Amino acid sequence: MSSENILIIYNVRSVTNVGAMFRTADAAGINKIYLTGYTPTPLDRFGRIRKDMAKSALGAENFVAWEYEKNILSLIRKLKSEGYLIISIEQDEKSVNYKKVKLKNKNAFIVGAEITGIPQNVLKKCDIIAEIPMKGKKESLNVSVACGIALFRILGI
Repeated sequence: MSSENILIIYNVRSVTNVGAMFRTADAAGINKIYLTGYTPTPLDRFGRIRKDMAKSALGAENFVAWEYEKNILSLIRKLKSEGYLIISIEQDEKSVNYKKVKLKNKNAFIVGAEITGIPQNVLKKCDIIAEIPMKGKKESLNVSVACGIALFRILGI
């Protein structure tokens, strides 16, 4: 029986980053993406295709199921009630090395805003906070890059 893996993109402002994560999600076999908070969707508010996102997603936005959900906390509650393990990709005092994450049959990965990351009120609702160790002088990676690294390593691709 194969596992069910979803990606939650929370408050990511950059259309280019969101498009890149659609491509990564497709490549990693993610079943569905939830776009939450102010994250842009593949369609603008008038229902038109966002050409700027399509350019970086390269069609993946047409292959990976997606849904917009404004409130991430209610989404997390819903997913937990459905048996999902909630894994945030974030730097935090309570984080574990992303290489040590053990998956379940249903997993939901959360990535957050480019500058501020995932807020504490959301991290408190997560089952695991997975962190990618940094060896250089910079303290973080671009959100779409971190998403790709974490998904491919944790999913064992």
